[in-house]
Amino acid sequence: MMSWLKCCVFPLVLLCMWQLQEGAQACTCPYDHPQTQFCQSDVAIKAKVVSKATASELKYDITYDIKLTKILKGPIRHYDTICTASSSAACGVTLNKGVEYFITGQLKPDGSLRVSSCNYVVPWESSHDILVEHFMMGCDCKITRCSSVPCGIGSPTECLWTNTIDEQDKQSACIKKSDGSCSWYGEEPNGN
Repeated sequence: MMSWLKCCVFPLVLLCMWQLQEGAQACTCPYDHPQTQFCQSDVAIKAKVVSKATASELKYDITYDIKLTKILKGPIRHYDTICTASSSAACGVTLNKGVEYFITGQLKPDGSLRVSSCNYVVPWESSHDILVEHFMMGCDCKITRCSSVPCGIGSPTECLWTNTIDEQDKQSACIKKSDGSCSWYGEEPNGN
């Protein structure tokens, strides 16, 4: 009886546990400052969604038709669609028709624009115009995340991001100063 359990039931239990683990996997992204997401993207645009998502031939991607308003970063070309995964578990994003967005993303080999929940995709009205301009000037700086005190920076070209200041990620940009060092610029209460 014991050998039957070892032979048949144990592998079956392992198979069930593996399937549960596979089903439990979801999208995970690093918790990055929006400026880091901007700097690591291939493209950053301001665009309005003009149609709801449509499924691609492969069924695991969806496409949104957009009206390009402004190219903030990347190759100058006409972007009229963006592609994303069809589910949030696969890092897909859901966009609303008629809303204008600040969108960062990656270029696919065919030249199309792909966005995910790991990119910075927010309604344009919730982004600060001046901050977006500073993001474009700050890609020579590195933002170092501090998740537990004490922490510090290793170079004058880094800004320490504690995110303990109310909405530091939405109010500040790390930009290079004339002396070559980097510091926070924006509406931080501590004045850095």
